[in-house]
Amino acid sequence: HFKDHPKVGKTSLIMSLVSEEFPDVVPYKVEEITIPADVTPERVPTHIVDYSEAEQTDEQLYQEISKASVICIVYSVNNKKSIEKVTSHWIPLINERTDKDSRVPLILVGNKSDLVEHSCMDTILPIMNKYIEIETCVECSAKSLKNISELFYYAQKAVLHPTGPLYCLDQKEMKPSCIKALKRIFKVSDLDNDGILNDNELNFFQRVCFNTPLAPQALEDVKNVVRKNIADGVCEEGLTLQGFLFLHTLFIQRGRHETTWAVLRCFGYDDALELHQDYLFPPLKIPPECSTELNHNASLFLQAVFEKHDKDRDCALSPEELKDLFDVFPYMPWGPDVNNTVCTNELGWITYQGFLSQWMLTTYLDVQRCLEYLGYLGYSIVAEQESQAAAITVTRTKAQDLQKRQTQRSVFLCNVFGGPSSGKSGFLQALLGRNLMCQKTIREEHKSYYAISTAHVYGQEKYLLLHEIFSDFDLLSESDLSCDVACLIYDVSNPCSFEYCAQVFKQCFQDGVVPCMVVAAKADQPEEAQQYCVSPPEFCRTHKMPPPQAFTCNTAGPPAKDVFVKLATMATYPHARLRCMCTCNRCTFCLCQNFLNSELLHTVKAKLHTAIFSRHMAHVDLTNSALWLRASVGAALFAVLGFTVYRLLLRAR
Repeated sequence: HFKDHPKVGKTSLIMSLVSEEFPDVVPYKVEEITIPADVTPERVPTHIVDYSEAEQTDEQLYQEISKASVICIVYSVNNKKSIEKVTSHWIPLINERTDKDSRVPLILVGNKSDLVEHSCMDTILPIMNKYIEIETCVECSAKSLKNISELFYYAQKAVLHPTGPLYCLDQKEMKPSCIKALKRIFKVSDLDNDGILNDNELNFFQRVCFNTPLAPQALEDVKNVVRKNIADGVCEEGLTLQGFLFLHTLFIQRGRHETTWAVLRCFGYDDALELHQDYLFPPLKIPPECSTELNHNASLFLQAVFEKHDKDRDCALSPEELKDLFDVFPYMPWGPDVNNTVCTNELGWITYQGFLSQWMLTTYLDVQRCLEYLGYLGYSIVAEQESQAAAITVTRTKAQDLQKRQTQRSVFLCNVFGGPSSGKSGFLQALLGRNLMCQKTIREEHKSYYAISTAHVYGQEKYLLLHEIFSDFDLLSESDLSCDVACLIYDVSNPCSFEYCAQVFKQCFQDGVVPCMVVAAKADQPEEAQQYCVSPPEFCRTHKMPPPQAFTCNTAGPPAKDVFVKLATMATYPHARLRCMCTCNRCTFCLCQNFLNSELLHTVKAKLHTAIFSRHMAHVDLTNSALWLRASVGAALFAVLGFTVYRLLLRAR
């Protein structure tokens, strides 16, 4: 947008740019002109809007100001009154019509430089120093075409690479928001977290931001510039944070705003120096009934993040190390309840397993928050991916897994049901290896209704996520019943405790596909007969569930993990209806029993029976066929079972 004092030549400037020659006849104003993106240095389309006091009203002027991305105020270098009007009329008028916190950048344009012998920049510099919204000043000539293309380049640059968000002209230093953003960028780029960007890290930073590495001599030249201007900017190992900030201050002071803006935008920042929503929340399509998990590359990235912040190499993050890790976040994402959700060491510090487990939990329960967190850590930059969405695996639906009788998932949700004081909270903490004595130290306000840890299912590592469900039947929601396996807990010392489990099963799971397990908690206490129509073991037999699993967390050491392995196995193979005999799922006897009871073996038996019966019915009499069929099926089953046992014994060895 062009504003001026009459007869300073703003319309001539526009026409000279478009036609590349000085016009003989100049109207009061020209109609809006659009310059295509492919003919501009910044590769963006530019709309040029002229304004004339003679043809337009004040209201039209105000509307144009509100729509403008940048405003060029034109004055004549040989007309003092036009220069005075810049400060007496135009700048106050524009500031009144724009928000103080988002002022439109201004370009001062001194036209008719061909009519004077000397520059009048000495008169303009005090004005530029007074008004921080003025990006730059250009002296040009519409008649001789001097600096015409430069004028529009600076106008584009003022919009795409503004000075205002980066630098305070009054104090001649970078603004706090810019320093904060650059500090995060430095920390993300400091891959070994030693507070210094070494040559490899500087080259990585250069390649990520500008798609080209620095030549060794160019890298040394950069260090020398910093070394000459700031004492602590460079050390033997590389560039310090102070040196990094000094370089960007130098870029801005020398008019190379585009360099700093290229870095900021590469790391996800918008014009207000806030992380852009498209950067933090990239599109991710999740079909209904599908879950989300971190893939292998994301796990490797998080492993590197953990290791670079675990400075004492104790495989756990102290509160100081955890604070340092989350220094690139605008807030602390994890509260005290996280320490009661994942595994910790004896000091209550999150271990590597606990760290990765918490990320798995976040990805499963709230994938958008996981994308946001990965964005703060700079996943897409460090892993050189298009966005954080590349870190996420969207699984198949449970129905497809059941149909194919296998799953590729690694995180399974177990909702834990039980009446009041049945032992649900203790059960969750037992998954993390905490006995009753440890659980008594947990403060009520730090309690967690989730617990997640790993469990090995037939040699494969899976994540079992326990979720404690409120006891009130009226509060049960559809999400409470949507899980991979249900755990029904009752207190063996309370004769009224099992009735709640039976009601939940009959009301919610009896006719469904979710496998269920009954857990007899507080097994260290004297067992009372349950006041229900049938005993818990008989109830389980009737409904084809595994027998009640005795469990207690009142132990000297960590509670037994067998029951959790069993839950993870049932969640992984819901179609098999496993009925483990000893709950370990590891020994040969246990595996064989599960194999004999599996639907797979019954399916093979039925298919063999059909194939053999139809093939030989026409060739032998019924009696001989029946005898042959029995022998054939027995031999086939014996061969299959023998081969399976042989493989299991090899695995055991």
